[in-house]
Amino acid sequence: MIPEIDSVLIENVKPEIDHGRHPVKRVVGETLEVEADIFTHGHDVVRAVVLYRVQGTEAWDESEMQHLDNDRWRGAFRLEHNAIHEYTILAWRDAFLTWATEVRKKHQAAMEISSELLEGRQLVQQALERAEQAPDRDRLQQALTYFDQQVAPITSHQRALELLDAIEQGHAAGRPVDQAIADLRRYLDGAAVKQPPSQDPVSELILGPQLELLMRQHADRSDCGRYRRVLQVIVDRPQAQFAAWYEMFPRSQGAVEGRSATFADMERRLPEIRRMGFDVVYLTPIHPIGHTNRKGPNNSLICPPSSPGCPYAIGDEQGGHDAVHPDLGTLDDFCRFVASCHGLGMEVALDLALQASPDHPWVKQHPEWFRKRPDGSIKFAENPPKKYEDIFPLDFATEDREGLWREILRVIRFWIEAGVRIFRVDNPHTKPVDFWGWLTDEVRRTDPDVLFLAEAFTRPKMMKALAKAGFTQSYTYFTWRDFKQELVDYFTELTQTEVADYMRGNLFTNTPDILPKTLQNAPRSAFKVRATLAATLSPLWGMYNGFELCEGTPIPGREEYLDSEKYQYKVWDWDRPGNIKDYIARLNHIRGEQPALQQYRNLRFYHADSDQILFYGKHTADLRNLILVLVNLDPYRVQESVVHVPLHAFGLEPDETYQVHELITDRRFFWKGAQNYVRLDPENQPAHIFRLLRWSHREQDFDYFI
Repeated sequence: MIPEIDSVLIENVKPEIDHGRHPVKRVVGETLEVEADIFTHGHDVVRAVVLYRVQGTEAWDESEMQHLDNDRWRGAFRLEHNAIHEYTILAWRDAFLTWATEVRKKHQAAMEISSELLEGRQLVQQALERAEQAPDRDRLQQALTYFDQQVAPITSHQRALELLDAIEQGHAAGRPVDQAIADLRRYLDGAAVKQPPSQDPVSELILGPQLELLMRQHADRSDCGRYRRVLQVIVDRPQAQFAAWYEMFPRSQGAVEGRSATFADMERRLPEIRRMGFDVVYLTPIHPIGHTNRKGPNNSLICPPSSPGCPYAIGDEQGGHDAVHPDLGTLDDFCRFVASCHGLGMEVALDLALQASPDHPWVKQHPEWFRKRPDGSIKFAENPPKKYEDIFPLDFATEDREGLWREILRVIRFWIEAGVRIFRVDNPHTKPVDFWGWLTDEVRRTDPDVLFLAEAFTRPKMMKALAKAGFTQSYTYFTWRDFKQELVDYFTELTQTEVADYMRGNLFTNTPDILPKTLQNAPRSAFKVRATLAATLSPLWGMYNGFELCEGTPIPGREEYLDSEKYQYKVWDWDRPGNIKDYIARLNHIRGEQPALQQYRNLRFYHADSDQILFYGKHTADLRNLILVLVNLDPYRVQESVVHVPLHAFGLEPDETYQVHELITDRRFFWKGAQNYVRLDPENQPAHIFRLLRWSHREQDFDYFI
């Protein structure tokens, strides 16, 4: 049996993750660019479109693709809805454009084209039969009439010349001349031959732009190829890509030593958090805490009676993952806290820690959901050498997998009903990736605006697998990237490779579990440096409360906080001397005003002579907003460097004068040419955030890029 064929080949489609197994990610308002290698046999003209639609709808929209070079094509479409979209590619051999290309060449070479013109008329007639709307049908009919009135005389005249030539040849070959003349007379009588018109109707209309446009709109696509996969793009709301997170430890927001804060105490802190420019208030677990093997200060197994325990040991006789710790208040109090956040333009992110204390109701109600030792006892959690004696891990491969998975889905929907639309997921890499794919799909089906952040400080391939499975954002290794080249290499991978199509890095400076060495007993400048990097390398960044106070006292020899509030009550002086709250507020204000800093895949690194100065930039596609960032990576010493501005990429001439507006201090400098000098004093200004302006001769002033 002879197989069906694709007469146009479509290969190497981008973006496409793992042969279409996983969707790419974008946000509402972005444009998805799609590229592919598209080619055919022979010399026929190829056309191609990107087909796209919201998943679940029947009709496809389409966007014309443009040829780039070497059979590479690109098309794009705008993403308007917070929903999963589908896309694929259709390409075809365009008979009319192929015909027009060939006829144009022959006509310019003064070759005989009568037969070709009749072929063109036939193609227009076929397009008329395909057209459904009256305006296009009328125009195509006019084109046919033009063929008959203007082009037919040309073909008749050429046919007459052919017959005369045949007479001469026939006479030379001994053919009777009177018989040949009779043939010519009969033809002339029937054809009503006229002289060819003085104008050039072939170039004027037949090969002109008006007819070509009509024929493009009603092309015959039957001689085609279609990409064999329908690909997906998850289109999230804009907050999935641009947000600043403030991690709040709920019970530590009060003012009374040895006592838990309440939701009311937490509310009182919200205006200050908003003043610092944060969009998301992320709460560590707010649920009841177990009593069995409760941890004491600094993760001690010796637990004083007054110790509150670790909030990640979830559940006691008062409830589990759908309950609120009574020291914090009630569910109604929590809902009021959520409403207060919304009133200030912020959202609440809730910690989703899928584990249980030995006192969690699940342990008695569903012991089959936990792994057991040979003696029948349940194993507590371990990550050697760390032990978590107060926590039981869940068994996601349990025989009652249906019951466990659906219970977790119920818990999430419970908090969605309470106003939570963002979940930070604790240790997702210790659960099956397929579970997360199922869970995020189920939630997205009913609540596409819900976002998931993966707290997965683990192997790179697992972090990427979780992102592909459905997590909206991911923690990154930024926390441990301190030196210039490793920052360049890592963020080039995150933002300029295929990884950027499915994984969005949320850059946390610190967490309750991690006090990185660069911040341990460090000066204020170190905290400013890390905040600047986090806030400008990615449109997503976060910090754990205390960072704004430059808190950096570690357990000796470990990347953990001494006297961590994970295991004890803590009262903070939120205005203590040496804080950098105003600096953080300025960073977030700049981010909110500069569109380039709100995009993820536009990060580019530039050259600075000093190994201690990191130079990078972001700009919008139209260059109307162009940001350059210079950061002194050495928080202890002044660093100087010549930096090299990529003038050509910004549309600047080599000797052009331009202005850089320093957005942190509101100072302005005049630069000229590619090489310029910077000096960064970590004590006073460890970083520059410049916006480039150029001279506008029309306005006789410096203006933004236009």
